[in-house]
Amino acid sequence: MSSMDVATHVVEMLANHLTDVVLCPGSRNSPLAYALLARRDLTVHVRIDERSAAFTALGMARLQRRHVGVVMTSGTAVANTFPAVIEASMSHVPLVIVSADRPERLLGTGASQTIWQRGIFGRYANTQHVASVDDVTELDFSADQIHINVAFDTPLVPEALPEAAGNPRRVGVGPGRLGTVAPRIDHGVVDIDLDRDTLVIAGDEAWEVPGLEHVPTIAEPTAPTPFHQVHPLAARFFAQPEVSISHDGGDFAASTKPQQVVVVGHPTLHRDVLALLADPDIEVIGLSRTETFTGRPTRRGSRVNVTGQPSSTWLKICEAAGDVGAQTVREALADQQYGFTGLHAAAAVADTLAVGDTLVLGSSNPVRDASFVGLPFDGVSTYSARGAAGIDGTVSQAVGVALAVQALHPDDIRAPRTVALIGDVTFLHDVNGLIIGPDEPRPGNLTIVVANDDGGGIFEALEVGAEGVRRDFERAFGTPHGVGVDKLAEAYGAAYRRADSLADLIAALVEDTETPEPLTIIEARTTRGTRRDLAARLRK
Repeated sequence: MSSMDVATHVVEMLANHLTDVVLCPGSRNSPLAYALLARRDLTVHVRIDERSAAFTALGMARLQRRHVGVVMTSGTAVANTFPAVIEASMSHVPLVIVSADRPERLLGTGASQTIWQRGIFGRYANTQHVASVDDVTELDFSADQIHINVAFDTPLVPEALPEAAGNPRRVGVGPGRLGTVAPRIDHGVVDIDLDRDTLVIAGDEAWEVPGLEHVPTIAEPTAPTPFHQVHPLAARFFAQPEVSISHDGGDFAASTKPQQVVVVGHPTLHRDVLALLADPDIEVIGLSRTETFTGRPTRRGSRVNVTGQPSSTWLKICEAAGDVGAQTVREALADQQYGFTGLHAAAAVADTLAVGDTLVLGSSNPVRDASFVGLPFDGVSTYSARGAAGIDGTVSQAVGVALAVQALHPDDIRAPRTVALIGDVTFLHDVNGLIIGPDEPRPGNLTIVVANDDGGGIFEALEVGAEGVRRDFERAFGTPHGVGVDKLAEAYGAAYRRADSLADLIAALVEDTETPEPLTIIEARTTRGTRRDLAARLRK
């Protein structure tokens, strides 16, 4: 039994479950490379950086809703995929890591690129070890995150290239948000009386819950668009027992604190929204289709049995509070004292989105800014890394999402548009995600908007940005870098546009829509100097 025989059987098993694999070059995984490139039913994407490769696969898997594979050599190459495995696990995105390994006799001998790879991902992915063809038949693809560790002995290179195998196929979308591999967890039915003042908070992994369609909802950008959408700034109203509200020309005092909050999915963005879940006067009901529940709900389920309906007074209160929140943002955007901020960049992106577009939002400020300017939108599919809520691998995920969108429309003259809004630190953290070889599938219509405020703008409005502790702020948190985004765009072969104002950014986005390049980077030169004052105004 040769290493090539083992690799051929492993890849045949992958082809039964996957449509895309991201391959990283290496010597120990060369049998897998030969076997993969012989398959006509797998699309192979080659990346030189394992970390970027894993996040590219994660981006594709978010949209495809099925496993996407990542194949690499032994040693720290495997460890480089760990951040993506964690994000996949926390956000319930299917992902397969296929690592080549040395024979067991070499472990602990000081052999090059030899580490203990079995169990390397701990609780985030169980290792299935393959040392022979017989082990391949035991592979289990029922989990979301899978680690297949394949031990190869020399010789690694076959005497002749393997013959082509498999038939070309079209790529579709899996049947559910959690993919085809892990059935949704049904936590049962919860009885909800809508005669009680009820507010829904919908986060990442939320879905349209039958029975709650007409309940006022604060929805994060990756959640479905609700019928009664309430602006997240309204959470400050709901935290108070009573406020005075002007609505339809009249003033009245109203009890604004909800009696119960229904949490759908995994909300994480807004402190004031999450604070409602800790209010002892509000009953919290959690709905989830995974093992994760946000906060500490008193009752849990996956489906609801509703009685009653929201009162007209409660609907008016929620509408009025939401209108005040939205108006607060519009007035702040129009106030020239704040200059051109990341919030302005989010507004420009939101205003130029069209039905059928796909949006990728970076963590930190971009996803929150998008929420403040009105997302989610009907007809726009929105993705953001909310599992571990970090900036890691965002560029690669955006590329992966764009590739998956393109693959779903193979007959279109021009691929549907994918737009990514990310910060400059996020962009620089994963700029290697733009390394795509000349013979690899490339995004056909991807625009990356980099809101460049020269550092960590998210920290300006947090506690570390307070005046009394700002002595070391720039060095430890602001982290200015002065990197030329235009030069990076040129180095990575992307089209480049620069915007120094809101009007410039809107014009650049409109121009990009009318005459798109396969990959465009729009640098929005924003300021973070006013972010703390702007945040204070929004909270006020």
